Amino acid sequence: MGMESLRELYVDELKDLYNAEQQLTKALPKMAEASSHPDLKNAFREHLRQTEGQIARLEQIFEQLGRGPRGKHCKGMAGLIEEGEEMIKEGGDADTLDAALICAAQKVEHYEMAGYGTVRTWAYLLGEAEACRLLQQTLDEEGQADKKLTALAESHVNQEATAAETRAAA
Repeated sequence: MGMESLRELYVDELKDLYNAEQQLTKALPKMAEASSHPDLKNAFREHLRQTEGQIARLEQIFEQLGRGPRGKHCKGMAGLIEEGEEMIKEGGDADTLDAALICAAQKVEHYEMAGYGTVRTWAYLLGEAEACRLLQQTLDEEGQADKKLTALAESHVNQEATAAETRAAA
C-alpha cells in the first residue's frame, strides 16, 4: 500500500524517527559503558538525556496530529546500532574503540539529521508550525551532538588511537 499524500508520508517518517530514537535510548548506555574516555562517556550520557527529550517532542507532535507514534520499525537505525555493537564486541585497544564509537555515533547523528531535516520541511509545507519548531529544535541538537563528537575526535581521541597504533607496532 503506497503513500497517498505528503501528510501520510510525514506521519510515517515521524513514526520511523520515533522508533529510531527509542532504539537509540537502549544503545547509548552501552556505548557510554564501552567507551574509556571520560569526555566521551559524558557525551553519550548527555545525548541520552537529549534523546529522551526528543522522544517527548515527537510524542507532542503526534498528540497534535491526533495519532499514535508506534507502528513502525526503523531498519536504518537498527543497522547502524548493529554496526556499533559489532565494534564493541570486537574489542581491542580502548583508545581505538573510542575512535570507532565516535565513528558509529556520527553515522547515527547524520542519519537523524537527514530524517529530521526532511520532516521539518514537510511540517512547514503542511502548515504544522509548532511541529516545525519542535523538529528544528531536535535538528539543532543533533547537529550540536555531531559537532561535539567531531571536537572530541579531533582534540584527542583520534590522537590517542594513533598512539595506540604506535605502541602496538613497537
